[in-house]
Amino acid sequence: MPWKQTAAIFLTSQALSLFGTALVQYALMWHVTLTTKSGVLMTVYILAGFVPAFLVSPFAGVWADRHDRKRVLMLSDGSIAVVTLVLALVLQTGGQSLTLIMITAAVRAVGQAIQLPAVGAFLPQFVPADQLTKVNGISSTIQSVTFFTAPVLAGFLMSVWPLQWVFLLDVGTATVAIALLVLFVRVPPHERAGTTQTVSYFDDLRAGFAYVRAHKFFVSYFAYMAGLLVLVAPAAFLTPLQVTRTFGPEVWRLTAIEMVFSVGMMAGGAIIATWGGFTNRVYTMFLATGIMGTCTVLLGVMPTFWVYLVPMGVFGIGLPFYNTAAMVLVQDQSDPAMIGRVMGVFSMLQTSMMPLGMLLFGPLAEVVRIEWLLVGTGLAMLAQLAWVSRNRTLVEGGVAVLPNNVA
Repeated sequence: MPWKQTAAIFLTSQALSLFGTALVQYALMWHVTLTTKSGVLMTVYILAGFVPAFLVSPFAGVWADRHDRKRVLMLSDGSIAVVTLVLALVLQTGGQSLTLIMITAAVRAVGQAIQLPAVGAFLPQFVPADQLTKVNGISSTIQSVTFFTAPVLAGFLMSVWPLQWVFLLDVGTATVAIALLVLFVRVPPHERAGTTQTVSYFDDLRAGFAYVRAHKFFVSYFAYMAGLLVLVAPAAFLTPLQVTRTFGPEVWRLTAIEMVFSVGMMAGGAIIATWGGFTNRVYTMFLATGIMGTCTVLLGVMPTFWVYLVPMGVFGIGLPFYNTAAMVLVQDQSDPAMIGRVMGVFSMLQTSMMPLGMLLFGPLAEVVRIEWLLVGTGLAMLAQLAWVSRNRTLVEGGVAVLPNNVA
């Protein structure tokens, strides 16, 4: 089968899986919110999803390097579906265990953490290197559409269906996604997946971290990415609170910023999928940083709500540029034998840096105006951009594949 058909079927499979996951994610979050009305329990729920993903991500990279990545994806999807099915059956029989919901959230987070390194490592097995940006751009567009439609559909379904039926819908989408992988995605396992493993998981894990530390590009790249994600935290998490405090507490305002941001993401995903970004992929990340930094500053100074929506939408356009270029740079620069473990480090940073940023900016928002935080972090992003643009290792690494660029 031509690689384009394989890619189309694979992305369809992942879209179904992601859509079902997003439906249940919103349904669980809203269920905990509505039934407990407790900020403490909401924090526990968030931690139940964040902490397991953070801890599992490095090991998920090892699994992606040791085993058939298609099988890893199928097992993670299947495990999530089984746990969701169990919760649906418990709810159907009258059970309302909050503990089980938290466990379900944790197990689902583990499954999703396993998927990201496997997907990132699997795509280069059948997508030509010069097409990775476009394919990842299409994937980003699909994610944007999903996150635009999933909360609307989840809210509608929860108003007309019992909660367990929403969970069963996720089981159905996961089943179809797995069937597509089994029946139509015929990609031979990577070389190491067919060999007898002679080292332990922990040795593989240590080797992965050692590879990243020795790779000059990744040292600069991950430092840049970590700093950027910390600075993005106020724009990502505090803007709903800012809108409520500054413009008014009406629900339609919160809905408007989410919809405008999601439309921007869809547009940005379509642009990067069509354009493909700069030949130097690092420049695409720089462009994204410039867009997000400028928009963050503007979000802190906009005088009226309708004008405020403009930088919110443009920020959404810039995000797929960052996400796509960030993923492709890891795929380009990694040794094929190490790509899963590098993806594991990438996933760990992606899931941890913004929550860590909120440990700083969340409390500050109680004593400092959010507008000031947005202006400050936006200017800091632009200052970081000016600094990293002079990093020769980073800039040169975006031009060509340099798998042996080690110190």
